[in-house]
Amino acid sequence: MENSAPGRLTLTTATPDDWRVVTGWAADEGWNPGLRDTAAFFAQDPGGFFLGRVDGEPVSAISVVTYDAAYAFLGFYLVRPDARGRGHGIATWRAALAHAGDRTVGLDGVPAQQANYRRSGFRHRHDSMRYVGPASPGPRPAHVRPAAEAGPAALAAYDSSCFPADRPRFLARWLDTPGHTALVSVVDGRVTGYGVVRPAREGARIGPLFADTRADAEALLDGLTAGLDGVPVGIDVPLSNASAVALAESRGLRPAFATARMYTGPVREFAQHKVFGITTLELGRRPGRAAVTSR
Repeated sequence: MENSAPGRLTLTTATPDDWRVVTGWAADEGWNPGLRDTAAFFAQDPGGFFLGRVDGEPVSAISVVTYDAAYAFLGFYLVRPDARGRGHGIATWRAALAHAGDRTVGLDGVPAQQANYRRSGFRHRHDSMRYVGPASPGPRPAHVRPAAEAGPAALAAYDSSCFPADRPRFLARWLDTPGHTALVSVVDGRVTGYGVVRPAREGARIGPLFADTRADAEALLDGLTAGLDGVPVGIDVPLSNASAVALAESRGLRPAFATARMYTGPVREFAQHKVFGITTLELGRRPGRAAVTSR
């Protein structure tokens, strides 16, 4: 969408350099994103990030990252605080959503916004909760190893079983980003889970944490938090997985805020019982005050 008239919104695709201002907005909203999260999503879909400007100044943003021919994910729906209430949010939403084409689109949003999302065709799938608190690791089990030892094909296959699309470009960057630590659980020569911990603006974030069983997830959690004793960590847990909730609570982590996963249509079946920690909400969440209408 382009309109160069003074005072009118112009929406263009964004570069990684452009996006630094948006990650700053997200931090101001209390999202606490990982320090290098954005690079992996740009690797997946470099054309999926949009920035709205008025008279050359950034005022709004949104991402619509495509994974395959059937699935996309929407996030970073933000309007600069002093530019809200002028229709920039909904104009940005409508123009950028076309990037998804006929794909099912997912998002994570605060429950208070669900009515708005439903009006845009999104339907509730499950609730999630961010659990936060100081890390309290146990000893790292011998079967938890650096993810590279499993090989990229095995990790990609396991990731695909726990996510509604294949995402090899994203995964390759997510695993290798400086500061990210990726571990895999291997039992009898078979991958039984993997996880990643990364530095955030405050403390550390864990995600994804995918595992066959709670025992596998707990072993990975011990490995990921080794050396982080007392450091604040956060993990986004789908409340539909009771074992994941029990694991977070057993480590003394406390609920911080809720979100809702919503989709515009069907998604590929995946092993939801293996999702102990969502990869990240920052691509898809916004606080209730961040824009004027549904995201």
